[in-house]
Amino acid sequence: MATVTFDTHKFVKTLEGAGISEPQAEAISTAVRESHEATDVATKGDIAELRKDMDARFEKTESTFRQELADTRFELLKWMIGLAVAQAGLLITILKFLS
Repeated sequence: MATVTFDTHKFVKTLEGAGISEPQAEAISTAVRESHEATDVATKGDIAELRKDMDARFEKTESTFRQELADTRFELLKWMIGLAVAQAGLLITILKFLS
């Protein structure tokens, strides 16, 4: 995560220019700086990196899922052909028995 840059000197001078005393301006500046240090801020770069990582993971998961689906379809097709051959053999046997 990125850190927030904060010019405390400039901030104090701005507050003094607005009529706040130096000790008060320094106290406010310290409080603001500390609040920034305690905050995790994501930059656009952080978000782009996360999105790139998530896209890569999604593509890998999708690829794995598609392969498993193809394997399952192949297994199902083998079973269906096997059952069709078995039914044909049973039908032939029944027809021979009846003739």
